[in-house]
Amino acid sequence: MSAFLEIRDVSKSYFLHGKRIDVLRNVTIDIQKGELVSLVGASGSGKSTFLHVVGTLDAPATGAMRFEGRSVFEMNDAEVAEFRNRTIGFVFQSHFLLPEFTAAENVAMPALIRREDRSAAVARARELLDRVGLRDRADHKPGEMSGGESQRVALARALMLKPALLLADEPTGNLDPATGEGIHQLLREMNRDLGITAVVVTHNETLAKSMPRRLRLKAGEVVSAD
Repeated sequence: MSAFLEIRDVSKSYFLHGKRIDVLRNVTIDIQKGELVSLVGASGSGKSTFLHVVGTLDAPATGAMRFEGRSVFEMNDAEVAEFRNRTIGFVFQSHFLLPEFTAAENVAMPALIRREDRSAAVARARELLDRVGLRDRADHKPGEMSGGESQRVALARALMLKPALLLADEPTGNLDPATGEGIHQLLREMNRDLGITAVVVTHNETLAKSMPRRLRLKAGEVVSAD
């Protein structure tokens, strides 16, 4: 039986000042449905590059990726964009909220862009904000919220279209340790309660160890961090 997400021999290189830099080297891993995985590694080790390739924001030099048996890198550009929009939710180190909109409107934005019914989208956004503990902040704008609250809004937004896969790139990098632990706890709750498959890139070894499965990027290869 195939894995939920199969990554096979994925490599990625960049050229800097005429020198080739191999960021990913023949990465091969399986991720099962419902897994919560942390990925750690030294600064500049390619963690973000790995997440961008898995999230189809960047293409690998070589390799294959299959999602529920479907070969992702063989899709055309339009198919990849549709796959990404329907299947993957992203949370980045910076929350990238739109300052002129309320928390509820920011969360609803992915659905509104898809021209879904506004009232239904905002109602679901409020439900998600309630789930992340921000029921009373739904009508506040980003400038009226703390960094931790803004990142919770970003997480709710990532869940708006009910993605099958959540990718979080240093989601606590700009937060103090206590607030960061709160975000990681929230990710664990989303995984447990909603069954969301998630890969979380983090520089925090302590928080990474709280995840059920831990991977490390070392010399361009992904290995077990246990």
